Amino acid sequence: EVQKLNQQLEEKNGEIQQMINQPPYEKEREILRLQKSLAEREKAQATTDVLCRSLTDETHQLQRKLASTAEMCQHLAKCLEEKQRKGKGNSDDQMPTERSNQVFLLLLYNETSLQALICNLQDENRMLKQKVAHV
Repeated sequence: EVQKLNQQLEEKNGEIQQMINQPPYEKEREILRLQKSLAEREKAQATTDVLCRSLTDETHQLQRKLASTAEMCQHLAKCLEEKQRKGKGNSDDQMPTERSNQVFLLLLYNETSLQALICNLQDENRMLKQKVAHV
């Protein structure tokens, strides 16, 4: 293992000697290339950070909307249960109950859609974080 490390050290020393022996303009060109590469990586990192922050904010906003929608659904479900318990068979009472059912189903559909959207955003966020880690 020591021999292997010595060999690697000799290789690195050889690379350093090559760099030292290069004309100054080649050294400068290599430095500029490395600086440009670093700048590109920093720019990509900044873009990824902005995207991640944006997705995080959007996820929190959607979670708040989902919570309020779920709360509304629970409220409508309670109202529906109370109306059904009263058990009035008047046709006047049937129309609001049908309307409540429609609103309840619509809110339930919206909640499901929001959950799917949140899952998609979380997946996308996870993928972006993996890309950031890779970069």
